[in-house]
Amino acid sequence: MLRIICIALLALTGCRADQTVSAQTVPSDVWRLVMMDGKSVSTPITLEFPEEGRITGRAPCNRYFAQQTAPLPWFKVDAIGATRMACEQMDLESEYFDALSRATLAEIQGDTLLLGTENGTILRYRRAK
Repeated sequence: MLRIICIALLALTGCRADQTVSAQTVPSDVWRLVMMDGKSVSTPITLEFPEEGRITGRAPCNRYFAQQTAPLPWFKVDAIGATRMACEQMDLESEYFDALSRATLAEIQGDTLLLGTENGTILRYRRAK
């Protein structure tokens, strides 16, 4: 009986493996932001996918984390949490968090990760070597 219930639960959940961006990367991959909304970014900002449904990274001032469970090609970040350090680049950090939280599409092309928003903002990352 338990076996039938388990099989039924698997059928209901679709028996699918991870279909998010994290399935297309390695947990040790670090993606460095190189362009935001058509402007080059030289300040170190990173994005990582350490496990299914989770993102982490470093913004100009703080470490951050969030949930991301939308299947490719979609992308949706739920409530970004971050440490609370202040620095001279808080405006850039706010702009980044705003764009990241509005991202709805994701695409990986080799060592490039693109996140796009409905208003056309593009976040372009390169896989760090």
